[in-house]
Amino acid sequence: MLVWLAEYLEQYHRVFSVFQYLTLRGILGILTALGISLFMGPVFIRKLNQLQIGQSVREDGPKTHLSKSGTPTMGGALLLFAIVLSVLLWSDLQNRFVLAVLFITLTFGWIGWVDDYRKVIEKNSKGLPAKWKYLWQSLAGFAIAVFLYYTAASPTETQLFVPFLKDVAVSMGLFYIVFSYFVIVGASNAVNLTDGLDGLAIMPTVMIGSALGVIAYLVGHVNFAAYLHIPYVPGTGELVVFCGALAGAGLGFLWFNTYPAQVFMGDVGALSLGGALGVIAVIVRHEIVFFIMSGIFVMETVSVVLQVMSYKLTGKRIFKMAPIHHHFELKGWPEPRVIVRFWIITVMLVLFGLATLKLR
Repeated sequence: MLVWLAEYLEQYHRVFSVFQYLTLRGILGILTALGISLFMGPVFIRKLNQLQIGQSVREDGPKTHLSKSGTPTMGGALLLFAIVLSVLLWSDLQNRFVLAVLFITLTFGWIGWVDDYRKVIEKNSKGLPAKWKYLWQSLAGFAIAVFLYYTAASPTETQLFVPFLKDVAVSMGLFYIVFSYFVIVGASNAVNLTDGLDGLAIMPTVMIGSALGVIAYLVGHVNFAAYLHIPYVPGTGELVVFCGALAGAGLGFLWFNTYPAQVFMGDVGALSLGGALGVIAVIVRHEIVFFIMSGIFVMETVSVVLQVMSYKLTGKRIFKMAPIHHHFELKGWPEPRVIVRFWIITVMLVLFGLATLKLR
């Protein structure tokens, strides 16, 4: 909204033209979302405590988690508020990519909110049944995949690009819709599975979101895209503002979510942030790089799949507990050690993912 105001005021004074720069608006998006999270966090947590919106802890999990019972949850609503407000203020709302990411973020956030509401307020331990959760995720993910396919302005927007190979671009045709759907929904559920320890999911989300912001800027800049031999997709640069807002809101939330957590983000945060990362990766045509950077999320998801398959086929468990972060806890690792080591792995994977932009 402020972008439009700046465009209007530009005719009266040239100083307002500075707001047309993506880098400035990206920085302002970070600072705005960070400020909202830090300022509103204590008020939000106090309100959650008053409403007795507290986390329920699994009795079969690590015993150290029992003390977390009653910790305020659904803090993801604060994340969404900070991100959306920052994007509305500093982004070009006529950009179809921004609208697509906002749609997925808010829709998946709504799905997560319903699940959290049933668990915490209605005391229904199952929350939103898995089949209904997956159905609504699928409808939203499929809708955006179809939207992106039929609004594509060039063949580049629906091709699959392979890291390290500058001349390899696979035309996917209608398979693009199926592929994009799995990236979006898969990313959403992967982040949700990772969100089991204090700060474990939010920091990798911030790092990966920031890296995707860099990629979005490069992909949306014709000269940088040509120099790096990466796809050029006009308009993706505007996602820098969204990625900045995500990073700022995430860092502000981490202030309260770091060990020992004062608040958890719940499904309302995890599902929405994961979906946002997935759709951004699809838009900037770097799904494989996103897969590399999201190695922690992938590992958490694979551990659950392997655990379930092994138990159903053999009656035995591969891990002491899934997702895998609980396995390391039950092996005796203190929670902070698990968290920080997973963060370190994410740093290395994100740097490797960014390195692929040049290694072609």
